[in-house]
Amino acid sequence: MELILKQDVTNLGFKDDIVNVKPGYGRNFLIPQGKAVLATSSAKKVLAENLKQRAFKEAKVIKDAQDLAKKIGAVEMQIKSKVGAGDKLFGSVSSQDLEAAFEAQGHTVERNRITLPGRIIKRLGKYEATIRLHREVSIQFPFEIVADTQK
Repeated sequence: MELILKQDVTNLGFKDDIVNVKPGYGRNFLIPQGKAVLATSSAKKVLAENLKQRAFKEAKVIKDAQDLAKKIGAVEMQIKSKVGAGDKLFGSVSSQDLEAAFEAQGHTVERNRITLPGRIIKRLGKYEATIRLHREVSIQFPFEIVADTQK
């Protein structure tokens, strides 16, 4: 089933993308939730016209995303966490923790744009997160989880 997304859908696509999904997913979730519409020939023509008009504005958005990527790429981040036996964490580190660490350093990155290896991290060490700032701009962001020595 071919659909046009009306908003970003995690792990599927971005707004105005044409995607193929299983009919049940489209009919029972995406269309009733207002996240997509059927990709009829007339809807595709309207979409093409809208994309032409939006192309100039999109260039500025991509430029802003690339500038933010450069700023974020220059940041060195260490996330402190309580540690148990060995290098195992009490709890875990998720994209929410990474979002909070970015905010502490003055950068705004939405949690749903951050993808961690394995979704959560439960050990100390160096890791790399993927941050998608735009459909055409994504960066690999290295960070480190260190032991919180505060008692």
